[in-house]
Amino acid sequence: MNKKLLIGTLGVVLVISVYVAYRVLASRPLSPSQTITYSYHGLDLKLVYCRPFKKARLIFGQSKDGALVPNGKYWRLGANEATEITFSMDINVVGKPLKAGSYRLYAVPKELSWEISFNNELGKWGYDEPDYSKDVLKINVPVERSPSETEQFTISFNNDSTGVNMNLDWDKTHLRVPIGVQ
Repeated sequence: MNKKLLIGTLGVVLVISVYVAYRVLASRPLSPSQTITYSYHGLDLKLVYCRPFKKARLIFGQSKDGALVPNGKYWRLGANEATEITFSMDINVVGKPLKAGSYRLYAVPKELSWEISFNNELGKWGYDEPDYSKDVLKINVPVERSPSETEQFTISFNNDSTGVNMNLDWDKTHLRVPIGVQ
């Protein structure tokens, strides 16, 4: 009797363990969310975005070639929910003024430059194109080619003598968006 009880208990424990392991692995996001905070000379930044992986795909390029992010098309700068950025004070982005506040951030990549937009429409799923009439600022930033490949889409911040740089890296593409404090 004790042997049957022990085998039954072990069977139940095994089934529960397999179920829990499955739930943990199945619920792990393919493009995990990340929140970045950064401070510089009184400016506090907060950026929330999801970070997709390259996974041997063609990332940037032409639609006809099967690019994940085709040239000339809206891209949410990440995956899942729309990318959102918050500034605690008025700033300049590539020399253009932008008021303190929170914005939806998206891009239209091209081969040599990207158009990056700051939009007032918040709390949306990123796959849905924004209401373009709510764009507050559009800038163009040149594309730089990286000698090394970045597997997971990454947005980072650093500062130099002119202010803060928002860096966007994925595959062999790098963009630097200069942000100045007003």
